[in-house]
Amino acid sequence: MDAVTITIDWEKGKGLVPVIVQEANMGGVLMLGYMNQEAFETTVSTGEVVFFSRSKNCLWRKGETSGNTLTVVGISVDCDQDAILIQAVPAGPTCHTGLVSCFGDGENLPFLSRLERIIDERMSHGDETSYVRALKQKGTRRIAQKVGEEGVEVSLAAVGGRVEEITEESADLLFHLLVCLRDQSISLGDVIRVLRARHRA
Repeated sequence: MDAVTITIDWEKGKGLVPVIVQEANMGGVLMLGYMNQEAFETTVSTGEVVFFSRSKNCLWRKGETSGNTLTVVGISVDCDQDAILIQAVPAGPTCHTGLVSCFGDGENLPFLSRLERIIDERMSHGDETSYVRALKQKGTRRIAQKVGEEGVEVSLAAVGGRVEEITEESADLLFHLLVCLRDQSISLGDVIRVLRARHRA
């Protein structure tokens, strides 16, 4: 990452620009902060997000006390060159309150990410009415079997050209795939990282 290739209008905001931090793999908005030129250059050189604290009038590396750092994946600037978007991978909750995001505990995250969180909750704390809890109790073999069954259903619907059925069965497949991933302690973000790496290759 090269700071020289990014042009930012530092004068417009009297030396400060707003910075939106977005979760790199799932796309949710994590927080808003501010950078001056030194904070930006430090972020680029270290690969970890560093802000300028307006209240303390100094640089601060996100997570320097909590350990919940933000590792930079990408940086872009808006069309007016006076706002920065940083895609980052968080090492724990981003908000100082312990929430995933400073804008709430997951409501701003993409739907599949929220669904993944619901699956986690149901696996751990679901009651006797929870389908996810019941599936988890039946074990990995049954979960894997459901993924296979739903995959076959999608294939059969596609061969038959039944568009609505393809959509319904694909939803079932995605849901059971998420259950399978969480059963193995794998996140959807892990899968997206593999896809991202393949795309860059």
